[in-house]
Amino acid sequence: MLLLQEIEAEMARTQKNKATNYHLGTLKAKLAKLRNELLIEQGGGGGGGPSEGFDVARLGDARVALIGFPSVGKSTLQCKLTGTESEAADYEFTTLTCIPGTMHYKKSKIQVLDLPGIIEGAAHGKGRGREVIACARNADAILIVLDAGKEGLNRHREILENELETVGIRLNERPPDVTFTKKASGGVRFASTVPLTKLGPDPQKLATQIMREYRITSADLLAREDISVDQLVDVIVGNRVYKPTCYFYNKIDTITIEEVDQLARMPHSLVGSVAKKYNIAEPLEDDPLKAMIWDYLGLTRVYTKRKGNPPDLAEPVVLSAIRKGTTVKALCQNVSTHMLRDFNFAMVWGKSAKHSPQRCGVNHQLQDEDVVQVVTKTNSQQRQNKNYQAMVQGFSDKYHKKKFDAKKKKQSKLRG
Repeated sequence: MLLLQEIEAEMARTQKNKATNYHLGTLKAKLAKLRNELLIEQGGGGGGGPSEGFDVARLGDARVALIGFPSVGKSTLQCKLTGTESEAADYEFTTLTCIPGTMHYKKSKIQVLDLPGIIEGAAHGKGRGREVIACARNADAILIVLDAGKEGLNRHREILENELETVGIRLNERPPDVTFTKKASGGVRFASTVPLTKLGPDPQKLATQIMREYRITSADLLAREDISVDQLVDVIVGNRVYKPTCYFYNKIDTITIEEVDQLARMPHSLVGSVAKKYNIAEPLEDDPLKAMIWDYLGLTRVYTKRKGNPPDLAEPVVLSAIRKGTTVKALCQNVSTHMLRDFNFAMVWGKSAKHSPQRCGVNHQLQDEDVVQVVTKTNSQQRQNKNYQAMVQGFSDKYHKKKFDAKKKKQSKLRG
């Protein structure tokens, strides 16, 4: 811990310019390595696996984790979003384990996890912070709940962002467009397709030194965008996760209208009050907070139809841009693996189609409320597949095995 503080102090007193870029980059690599080693040591080598009360089965079309300090209204907010009864009180740390609930919005099911409040130092295990952060890493998106009345003095938003950044969770960022491949020999080969203005006068020297900190002597690195030192370290470390994150400032009824206006202008933010029902409604009603969660999750509703029949508008297939994507291929994978195997083409009606209907392949990007009809291969087309005979034999074996098991079961009943 002392060495960490020494490196942070040296970084703070080092002036940032092109001449010191190499030195600062080396310090950042050392700092990231020491933090990672400390987290693994404290976590028993696993780095934050689920413990008792936090191992919740993944259900629904997406998962959102509620993160915040104690007594900011997370449990009451989850009750309004999902209808789940969660203990709420005026004292801190009312919630001690992970409490799941399901939010119904636009015919989708979104799992909402009410997590215990975390405090400064949670990244190093304070106040069950490790378990909470492990749940956040496994979620599709994060909703940070803040107390509007305390934000001006306590900088809770900044503290929570620093805690999540420390354990490798990048908020509202995308992975840098960099290809990094370790090799057994050959040294370090560094290349870029764009000018690198943030890595100092010699980017290859800086990249080589950072890799040396992690005992990597041979690798290929290709940068397709102007990356910073922090992004370069993230690529080399390789255990970072990128999460869409939105912020909900609760209890705005306790502050002035000028302060509300200031908080509402913060990026990725929504202000409201659970107690007064500002921007939050009942579980089955639409409201701005549910709409914001939906947008940050990147969910898309797709309706399917059979040939000659109207589309099924009652039960859409909900695709997630974060999980499998929103292509026709992802739709087939969600419905049936056999559908993807026998896929011929798809007919698409809706916003993503240039004309209705449009004949599309598996890589066509779908948009919300599109209608899709999947056309499978004909028997003659399937016979052209080189694996057709093996597939037919597999179906035959399954059929005869099922028939034999049924006969055996019937005989055992007659004997018994």
